[in-house]
Amino acid sequence: MTVRTKLSLTFGGLSVLVLFVAGLAMKSLAEEHDQFVDYVHGVNARAQAAADVRASVDRRAIAARNLVLVRKAEDLAAEQNSVVAAHEAVQANLGTLNQLVAQAANLPETARSLVAEMNRIEAAYGPVALEIVRLAAAGQHDAAIARMNADCRPLLAALVKASDDYRDYTLSRAVQLTETAEADYLLHRNLLILGCVVAFLSAAVSGTLITRSLTRALGAEPGQLGTVAQRVAQGDLSRVDGAADAPRGSVLASLGAMQASLADIVGRVRNSSDCIATGSAQIATGNTDLSQRTEEQASNLQQTAASMEELTATVKQNADTARQATQLAGSASGAAAHGGSVVAEVVATMGAITESSRKIADIIGVIDGIAFQTNILALNAAVEAARAGEQGRGFAVVAGEVRNLAQRSAQAAKEIKTLIEDSVEKVGTGSRLVHDAGQSMNEIVAQVQRVNDLISEISAASVEQSGGISQIGNAVNQLDQVTQQNAALVEESAAAAESLKHQAAALADLVSVFRIEGSMRTTSS
Repeated sequence: MTVRTKLSLTFGGLSVLVLFVAGLAMKSLAEEHDQFVDYVHGVNARAQAAADVRASVDRRAIAARNLVLVRKAEDLAAEQNSVVAAHEAVQANLGTLNQLVAQAANLPETARSLVAEMNRIEAAYGPVALEIVRLAAAGQHDAAIARMNADCRPLLAALVKASDDYRDYTLSRAVQLTETAEADYLLHRNLLILGCVVAFLSAAVSGTLITRSLTRALGAEPGQLGTVAQRVAQGDLSRVDGAADAPRGSVLASLGAMQASLADIVGRVRNSSDCIATGSAQIATGNTDLSQRTEEQASNLQQTAASMEELTATVKQNADTARQATQLAGSASGAAAHGGSVVAEVVATMGAITESSRKIADIIGVIDGIAFQTNILALNAAVEAARAGEQGRGFAVVAGEVRNLAQRSAQAAKEIKTLIEDSVEKVGTGSRLVHDAGQSMNEIVAQVQRVNDLISEISAASVEQSGGISQIGNAVNQLDQVTQQNAALVEESAAAAESLKHQAAALADLVSVFRIEGSMRTTSS
């Protein structure tokens, strides 16, 4: 159990005990206060009201007696007024008493029955008293005296007795309350004394136990522990006196263990700080060399990046030129194909012309035959005209003209036939030449298409080469950036190593403040 828990439980128990005693005292005081208030405001008030009722009853009885004794008119009127005033006072005082009784919560039944008896007697006595006043006012003194002796005096005696009984009960009740308060006072006083004794004994026992527990937990006086802690704070890690003999788990034993652990840690930290200082110096030197080599590598990469950019531009230009050559080859291929189709159309046209020439030659042959037959017919007509003599002379002239025309037509047909045959021969030669030109054009188209395919492949290869060179250029640029970043990091690492070197030296200086057993022996030796 921790010290905090022990102290909390101990003082918590004492606090609960004190609160219990205080609560008991408050309860006692409250009860006594309530009893006193009840006595003052209850019993005393009701006793006073009962006394007022008794006094007003006495005044009314005296006034009624005087009323039947006096004979003068003015005395009679005065006594009559006194009786009426006393009667009203009796009613008022009795009403006050009834009200106090009704308001009392813990009023015994005896007190209530006594007050009820007073009310019952007054209910019978009041009308009798008023009747005596009426008889005396009417001058019937003998009747009034007789009524007083017969009815008023017994009722008055009973009312006085009831009032005295209530007064005696009230006084006995006051005595009873006083005795109860005295007994409660003695009881509560004894309880308070007992609570104080228990609290004192509990505090003494708890203090003794806590003192022993704290002494055992501390292992030494707080001042000695403070001295040890101050020595450790000042860097003195020499052996703690008495720590070996201190109870296990005590603060002094823990301080001794802490001193031994700190001494071991400080020794290790000293060795580590020396190693860190040496290693940081080597790291700083290596980082400086690495920074120089990294800067040289970054410069070489920048030159390589520039060369790759130039090569990329050249390859892009070649790709553009190959793309243009592909477009031109495509245009030439289209033109050659168009020329081939035109030559094919020319060949077809020459064939059609040859066929037409043959048909014309046939027609010329027909015309030549017709001219030959016409010439024969004209010759026959001339012979017949010669036979006719004079009569056929005109017909002979016509036949001669027709014969001449037929001869001329035959001659023209021969010439045309000769021309047509020559034209047909030339057209055949042209057709062969055009056919040969068509085959040559087809071969040209095929060659141009092949060249176009080769240029397309060259263009595609140039595009791929351009993309690859661009990627290589990007990679070189990224490598250049990474190299520059590495150079910056190497510089930062060199600065950090230099800072680490200084911090290691500072750490060694700080650790040198601590004094441990080994360092003290080394210093003394």
